[in-house]
Amino acid sequence: MTLNTTPQTGSTATNLISGKDDVNGTKVFSPSGDDLGHIDDVMIDPVSGKIVYGVLQFGGFLGIGSDHHPIPFAKLRYDQARDAYVTDLTKTQLEGAPRHQDDWRSNREWQKRSYDHYGVHPYWI
Repeated sequence: MTLNTTPQTGSTATNLISGKDDVNGTKVFSPSGDDLGHIDDVMIDPVSGKIVYGVLQFGGFLGIGSDHHPIPFAKLRYDQARDAYVTDLTKTQLEGAPRHQDDWRSNREWQKRSYDHYGVHPYWI
């Protein structure tokens, strides 16, 4: 994402990005620079319009045996120099996350445990 200054107002704006083209597939790195995987999907709350989860795919080989972890999008920071996301999460924290069931998108109890695990306030509060 490149910041642009608009000449008319002098305000700073960002270019819009596409979840499908620009976010999905983007690498995610740990604080120490370890490659944790990539964003496989983003989840949007239809009421607020907020992006609330980045679904991280990691582990396995060529997608076989990999795992998916919905992590709060607030835990991801875009790093322009790397053209990737950086998170303060470690592989150990990801592996210790609450396991999600098929209903994780609507299971508020699982979502609460997940946000607690990652140490961020739930998006719905």
